[in-house]
Amino acid sequence: MTENDGYRIGKQRPFEDLKTIHIGDNAHILRPVAQQSIANRLGIPIQYLRRCPEDIQALNMNHWIRHERNEELFFRFDGNDVRAVFTPRYIPTDNFEVLQKLDSLGYAPETRVQCSLDDEFMSLSIPDANQTFQVNGEKMTPGISVSNSEVGLASLSIAAFVLRLVCTNGMINKTEVSASYRHVSAKILTELPQVLSNISYELGKQKDQFRLSLESRVENPESTINSFNGQFQLNKIEKEAVEWALPLEYGHTMFHVVNVYTKAAHFEELPAESNFRLQKVGGMILGMVK
Repeated sequence: MTENDGYRIGKQRPFEDLKTIHIGDNAHILRPVAQQSIANRLGIPIQYLRRCPEDIQALNMNHWIRHERNEELFFRFDGNDVRAVFTPRYIPTDNFEVLQKLDSLGYAPETRVQCSLDDEFMSLSIPDANQTFQVNGEKMTPGISVSNSEVGLASLSIAAFVLRLVCTNGMINKTEVSASYRHVSAKILTELPQVLSNISYELGKQKDQFRLSLESRVENPESTINSFNGQFQLNKIEKEAVEWALPLEYGHTMFHVVNVYTKAAHFEELPAESNFRLQKVGGMILGMVK
């Protein structure tokens, strides 16, 4: 059994419960993302399933799997566990493939990167020291950010990245040439060199936004940040990270507000996806400054 394959679910009642599926003659544990994936495929609200007793979970899932229009489903494994479930149209983009492609672009072996990685998400940022600039006496190093989810939480995405050297806060900022590709296409890997080149060309535009943010006065940082938390729909742990970062980056300009979110990405308990998200929120807020 390979990690990425299409399988027929052959048994009449393949599900023992929400956590266990039989594929062929073998039983496999469904990890939380896989549980969410299969519940979505079957059209059953995941919160409802989790509240049901195991026999009712099995009853619902075994009924609706018979109505699945795909004869085969695509499973991603880690050992014997199922990481995620997709349709056969899904074309996997593995983290290792992305790293191999980046390595082929000629980055020096000593290149320093920022990376956040767990079972569900990868965020990798590569600063370009040759483009370092200063804002208000602080050194900023732009670069590119690459993110990917092997279990379908997000598309393979490439965007601009700025590293604030004084505290190693990173910020991901969508530019006109940012790219994002669903995992139904292998296009991103073939176009990666050109996309990276285009993003590098756009990075200079970030300098003016930083200077504008220093000139934008914020009378009540706490209220402004609470408003952004709601606007960007931060979850509980992301809000906790922002609350932790606020006194560390406190100030009365939009520059300080942006840095609260980029600092929050350093919060130790964050999953990799939330780390990426907070850096991206910082970039989106910077882009709003007029």
